[in-house]
Amino acid sequence: MSRVGRQSIEIPQGVEVKIEGNHVSVKGPKGSLERDIRPEIEAKVEGNKVEVTPKEGAKKPEAMWGLTRSLIANMVQGVAEGYEKKLEIEGVGYRAEATGDSITLNMGFSHTIVLKAPENVAFSVDKNVITISGADKEKVGQFASSIKKVRPVEPYKGKGIKYEGEHVRRKLGKRAAGEGTEGAA
Repeated sequence: MSRVGRQSIEIPQGVEVKIEGNHVSVKGPKGSLERDIRPEIEAKVEGNKVEVTPKEGAKKPEAMWGLTRSLIANMVQGVAEGYEKKLEIEGVGYRAEATGDSITLNMGFSHTIVLKAPENVAFSVDKNVITISGADKEKVGQFASSIKKVRPVEPYKGKGIKYEGEHVRRKLGKRAAGEGTEGAA
């Protein structure tokens, strides 16, 4: 039995969920999302809740039961409230600029990096903070990850792009590491 899969999904007011066979579509104030679910899992709308259950006779349905429930719950929350990720840029001369549907990053390389935002994902740049928002949790997270990959935070000076609130373990470096061995012997 899946603890996650057993939980029912509350449908907030203003959100409409339609399930036709293995196709789930969710509409709400922030947009609409669609997804096909695995054939060994069955989803039903009962009142203002969505129930996800494994089909009888299917092989290994428990492996996909909780996952399917989480994916549908993320769709419902996304169209109702939306998702948001914030990235911080640390370092002298590191800049980000929003240009239409793409973001231009100056990260100390000999060239600028231009990343195009996926469909239905919005972003804004305010000084050294990039805010990414949208209804689809996967697209928001993937776009934030692709921006972070351009210049990950290095552990010696802490320069680079990191998620807001992310803790980066710092290293001491050569000079500090060598100081403890001078007086020995």
